[in-house]
Amino acid sequence: MPGIDECLLEAMRLPGARGAALVDWMSGLALGTVGESPGGDPETTAAEAAELARLAAEHGAFASAEGAGGERPLVEDLIVSNRDSYHLLRFVDTSFDSSVFLHLWLSRTEGNLALARIRLGEMAERLVLG
Repeated sequence: MPGIDECLLEAMRLPGARGAALVDWMSGLALGTVGESPGGDPETTAAEAAELARLAAEHGAFASAEGAGGERPLVEDLIVSNRDSYHLLRFVDTSFDSSVFLHLWLSRTEGNLALARIRLGEMAERLVLG
């Protein structure tokens, strides 16, 4: 079971990966980063991504119709695309208050969004925090 560093390095092995981070969406702090960061500042990127994650996680409009039996967050992941890249935010279920997500910055021309989404989900399930 990989820890934060191993998980982020595994994410960077995905085709087209430009940068990855584990972020606490409540505080906006990066718990770990690797690779590049949009704008060059990983802490700013983490804080901005956390705002988006918090918005999706705290609002019922983005929850599944079936709900998740009281588990939070009800959103699995978010995908934001722009002209040259994708940002994939994958929420991580933890044994404590689940308020972290993996953020993968992926090149649009070199990356495979479907593969990245599947692998990031697998990484989130295996990630050991604590």
